[in-house]
Amino acid sequence: MLKYIVKRLLGLIPLIAGAMFVIFMLLYLSPRDPATFVGQDSTPEALWEWREMHGLNDPVLIQYVRYMAGLFTGDFGNSFRNNVSVTQEVMWRLPHTLQLGFAALTVALLLALPIGIIAAVKKDTWIDGLSMFIALIGISIPVMWLGIILIILSLQPLGWEPAPRHPWYIQLGLPVIALGTAMFSVMIRSTRSSMLDIMKKDYIRTVRAKGLSGGKIIRKHILRNALIPILEAFKVHLGIFFTSIIIVEITFAWPGIGRLMIQGISARDYPMILGCLFIFILLFAVIKLIVDILQVFLDPRIKEQRI
Repeated sequence: MLKYIVKRLLGLIPLIAGAMFVIFMLLYLSPRDPATFVGQDSTPEALWEWREMHGLNDPVLIQYVRYMAGLFTGDFGNSFRNNVSVTQEVMWRLPHTLQLGFAALTVALLLALPIGIIAAVKKDTWIDGLSMFIALIGISIPVMWLGIILIILSLQPLGWEPAPRHPWYIQLGLPVIALGTAMFSVMIRSTRSSMLDIMKKDYIRTVRAKGLSGGKIIRKHILRNALIPILEAFKVHLGIFFTSIIIVEITFAWPGIGRLMIQGISARDYPMILGCLFIFILLFAVIKLIVDILQVFLDPRIKEQRI
């Protein structure tokens, strides 16, 4: 297992480097020149000097290598807008994004897994129908629309105003609901589908024929095998979850990395955009690695397939 983990950790390096290269090239090929944001009355000479100061006159591959060399040493460069350290700005906002994302994932999974299991056990009953209806509604609602509706229905009628003095559960609760709804709904359907698929296997019929109780069959034989496809479904929807983080942070003015990245895009602030995207890519890769390790722990045969 240790060898597998080390190999996967080393594999993150080319993965992150490749993803950053694609993003770097997309920014380089974008039509707007960040030097034009220096000022509307800037002369061509002033724009050239600004580009020279920030190394934008060098060939793109040299810029990429120089940036990656600084990136893997913890230096994300300085912002084009105000020349502040991107590393400090990103690290200051990172805990806010982690707090929001971790809370939303925790609530979504803690609720979705038992509801999905109950829906599978109570198949074709009103409980199953209600669970699937809730999941369908949650998947269909756009994240931004849900966030706006929560603000309208929850803040204004109760007389609350978004302000730092309000309790943390008010400030954090609404973004968590908006962010976790889609993942909650998806995981209900995935859990139910995986449970039903395992319950149809021949060895489950054999176990039932031996007279084991329903609770023991679910805990010892069905749930463990169903967790593998459930984790796979979680990985598939992880990218949508990270996209939703950005939308939720904008909707609720949450001081996280997603909001900072959108501000950088508006100002053509390349170092800020790259720094924020690097953190998102790193978080995505680390979470995916953790899920892969959990799958290998549940079924060691997966390790042989992936090595």
